[in-house]
Amino acid sequence: MSTPAPHADHPEYNATVTSIQLVHDDLMILRVEPDGDVPDYEPGQYTTLGLFTDEARVGGMPSAGSRPQKLIRRAYSISCPLLDSAQAVVRPGGSRFLEFYIALVRNDADQPPSLTPRLFALTPGHRLFMGLTPRGHYTLAPVSDTQDVIFVATGTGEAPHNAMIRDLLNRNHQGRIASVVCVRRRRDLGYLPAHLQLEACFENYKYVPITTREPQNLDRSRPDYVGKQYVQELFASGDLERQIGWIPTPGQCHFFLCGNPAMIGAPRRAPDGTLDFPDPKGMVETLTDLGFQLDQPGNPGDIHFEKYW
Repeated sequence: MSTPAPHADHPEYNATVTSIQLVHDDLMILRVEPDGDVPDYEPGQYTTLGLFTDEARVGGMPSAGSRPQKLIRRAYSISCPLLDSAQAVVRPGGSRFLEFYIALVRNDADQPPSLTPRLFALTPGHRLFMGLTPRGHYTLAPVSDTQDVIFVATGTGEAPHNAMIRDLLNRNHQGRIASVVCVRRRRDLGYLPAHLQLEACFENYKYVPITTREPQNLDRSRPDYVGKQYVQELFASGDLERQIGWIPTPGQCHFFLCGNPAMIGAPRRAPDGTLDFPDPKGMVETLTDLGFQLDQPGNPGDIHFEKYW
């Protein structure tokens, strides 16, 4: 990349951009190095990134109207590199950076997004704020060494799953592992080559990418037409089980769901204690229909979720 243009440094900034990989104009993998030690985190946790309102925005996108000198902070799940230079799974520890997988939010001019247009204007060497205390309970803590795990994500919801998958593979997890990722177009699979390499190296790992806006999803005249594919519908029909290669069993398999709330379909608890599921049907209801249990405080289960908005 070109040498970054001069920019303001605020006292609150405590980290530096070391690398930006643009998957395409609206999707990037960002690496950030803190001024001090890299904070410890459990795979699946998140931290915050922040920039002040006087920072540039990519592509001349309109201002969010925030007052000057305000620090905009948002939470992002921590992703990670999956393969080293020898195409082997990366060992944890020793890294000087944290990695984030970020999509550019493009709302209309009446409600312009605050942070992502500024993040997409960054270049290596730029300063920013990074939270140094990762948080979150969306981790592998409930999973035993021999249980199966299925990760289901939409878009950049894949980020925490990358860290979890790397951790499982590094500790020679004995159960089966599958990662299902639903995106609009195949170009939105920022980690696809790495996952295909992991799939080739580990017999117990399966990566299943699904699209909704490719020609085979939209053009009925094509011989390979499959229609718009949504994860919950594929699970309900049994098609996704066939793609994974095995049938998940309640009590033996944990599901981790991250991304679009419509995919997750998190229920509300009604006054009588029953679960009130949203319409249309999401993954949580689909899985409970199959005998899986939602993980709740005081009532452990095998369905775990992290909503992205």
